[in-house]
Amino acid sequence: QGPVVESGGGLVQTGGSLRLTCAGSGSLFSIYSMGWYRQAPEKQREFVAGISSGGTTTYADSVKGRFTISRDNAKNTVYLQMNSLKPEDTAVYYCNKYPPRTSYWGQGTQVTVSS
Repeated sequence: QGPVVESGGGLVQTGGSLRLTCAGSGSLFSIYSMGWYRQAPEKQREFVAGISSGGTTTYADSVKGRFTISRDNAKNTVYLQMNSLKPEDTAVYYCNKYPPRTSYWGQGTQVTVSS
């Protein structure tokens, strides 16, 4: 088990919703800026959303207005609420620091959006 564990992925129809969870560990988790990233088949991993320790958020243009990143520092957890999902959102979703660190990748969680 790595420094973070992602969960909440699954199969959903176009227009559906999912909420991903990233469980971190360690007393310093709450001071890290954290991000969600995704990698679709045969594509490079890309940034999806980021959140600072204080709650300031940033999003990739492709998910603005549809995805919401949030965190609960008391639970060492970061969430990604995904609404209005599209087939092009299909990917393995990862949680990492923002910007990401090589040693901090988890195993990811698969999200599949059917058309």
